Amino acid sequence: MSIGNSPEDDHPSDARPTENPLPEDGPAAERPTEDRPSVGHVLRQARVDAGLTVDEISTSTRVRIPIVHAIEQDDFSRCGGDVYARGHIRTLARAVGIDPAPLIARYDEGHGGRPPAPTPAAPLFEAERIRSDPRRPNWTAAMVAAIVAVIAFVGYTAFSGEDDSDGGQQVAEGSTPSKTAAPKPTGSKPADPKPDPSDSAVAGVPRDKVTVKVDAADGRSWISVKDHNGRQLFDGLLKQGETKTFQDKQKIDLVLGDAGAIKLFVNGKPVDNEFEPGQVERLSYTKGDPEVG
Repeated sequence: MSIGNSPEDDHPSDARPTENPLPEDGPAAERPTEDRPSVGHVLRQARVDAGLTVDEISTSTRVRIPIVHAIEQDDFSRCGGDVYARGHIRTLARAVGIDPAPLIARYDEGHGGRPPAPTPAAPLFEAERIRSDPRRPNWTAAMVAAIVAVIAFVGYTAFSGEDDSDGGQQVAEGSTPSKTAAPKPTGSKPADPKPDPSDSAVAGVPRDKVTVKVDAADGRSWISVKDHNGRQLFDGLLKQGETKTFQDKQKIDLVLGDAGAIKLFVNGKPVDNEFEPGQVERLSYTKGDPEVG
């Protein structure tokens, strides 16, 4: 009887393994997964899929072209800090139609996360990216200002002739208006009885000139006034209640569009007439007594 290995020991195929394999839930399951694409790679691929160029993205977002190129290469050093980098990532992601939240989270993972008290990125970033290029003049604002100025000038020119006065009295001799002294206050004395307008008008007119006062007492009327040389002293609408006074050295020629609405005072004296409403009258007056031309 020999002492040795049993026949079963001679078959290495039946031998038990000397090491146990690692369990499936052991360290082997903690191997790192395949690296995710970077922020810049995702933005660049989304831009290409959307059929957009870097120039088009820069124009639509106002993010400068060198910064777009740098971000697509995962170079955030040109953004000016984490706040601006997050703002650029958010804007570029929206421009190419993808959700910016995962990209910003991925950026934070690679750059130490957000600071404890972050500065709001949107206002700072928006102010930086919408700033106008200083080399380009703002033609839109200039055109709007020019149009407003033209409209204001046209409006002033059109209405300045009609709004010279509000019921006041004006004197014209050729193109030079004459000045009348303002009445002085009478203090505490009782007011005198109101004088006859015709008497004060006679006393106030110069004797070496012809003076014609036009009073639109009963309605408005278009009037035209010329001096002895044919120069136009006035041509326009006299509103109801307004008066105008004209002077010349020799003669005043009048055209009244609605003579029935007008009262005339020539050389300080009222002119009696029987003009009908709507009647057009052509009149001439000299330094003598009022006479209808």
